[in-house]
Amino acid sequence: MLKFIGRRILMMIPIMLGVVLLVFSMLYFSPGEPAKYVLGDMATEEDIAMFNEENGLNDPFLVQYVNYIADALHGDLGISYTTKQPVIDEIIARFPTTFKLTIVSTLVSVVIGITLGIISAVKQYSIWDNIVRVIAMVGVSMPNFWLGLLLILLFSVQLGVLPAAGITSWKHWILPAITIGTASSAGIMRMTRSSMLEAIRQDYVRTARAKGQKEMIIICVHALRNAIIPVMTLIGINFSRMLGGSAISEVVFAIPGLGNLIISAINVKNAPLVQGGILFIAVVMAFCNLIVDVLYAYVDPRIRSQYVKPKAAKAAVKKEAA
Repeated sequence: MLKFIGRRILMMIPIMLGVVLLVFSMLYFSPGEPAKYVLGDMATEEDIAMFNEENGLNDPFLVQYVNYIADALHGDLGISYTTKQPVIDEIIARFPTTFKLTIVSTLVSVVIGITLGIISAVKQYSIWDNIVRVIAMVGVSMPNFWLGLLLILLFSVQLGVLPAAGITSWKHWILPAITIGTASSAGIMRMTRSSMLEAIRQDYVRTARAKGQKEMIIICVHALRNAIIPVMTLIGINFSRMLGGSAISEVVFAIPGLGNLIISAINVKNAPLVQGGILFIAVVMAFCNLIVDVLYAYVDPRIRSQYVKPKAAKAAVKKEAA
């Protein structure tokens, strides 16, 4: 298992280098000079030249890229053009808000997705199954920003029961969490339904029914225990996706998170903040995926057996079967 973790960590290195190269290239070759965005239209040629010299913008592309990588390895992501503060400090200040929003959104998607997925599988071909499948299809099809605007219009403008912006109380988290978690819950619904349909047809479920166990225990203990394994992987992937894709929702609901900070930096071509923010999110997402893979291996002995010695693998599978 340690070898597996080590290989996955080594695989992160080229991914991180590729992320930085992609973002660096997009900012470097995009039209417009950062100095004009930061200094304003009244800046003179001397001011622009001084700004470029101070920030190393006169160096060739490869020199800037290598220098940035070297500094990033030492924890230095540069200085923000607008606030003159270290980028890492601004990221650390904003990231907890984005992380909390992602956790709440994940909880919403898990509760809704697994619950409706189980109902859909148990009530296959019924009216409830059809309703859940329609909900899943609509949830996957709706863009987050569009759903967020609809929720604001309904619950904030028309009904006035929930706030539309900010994070000063627990009520402020409801609409953003529903907005971000809806698409993920739709995917979890589909995966749970498919896995449950496969699980309830297995011999161990028939045996449990033959022994006279209650249907609720059969569904929630025997069937769900095995059906939840692929769902766990999807939940982990969705968590990483929501962590990196909550920027638009943060803007819609005026949430001072990392995504909102990155979009604001893009608007003024604040390259160090954009690069640092995206690199930070990429690293966090990579480690989240690593954690999911490790948990998946521990939950499923078939996966775990690929990374342990043969004798230990057989013992683990027999123990799990018992």
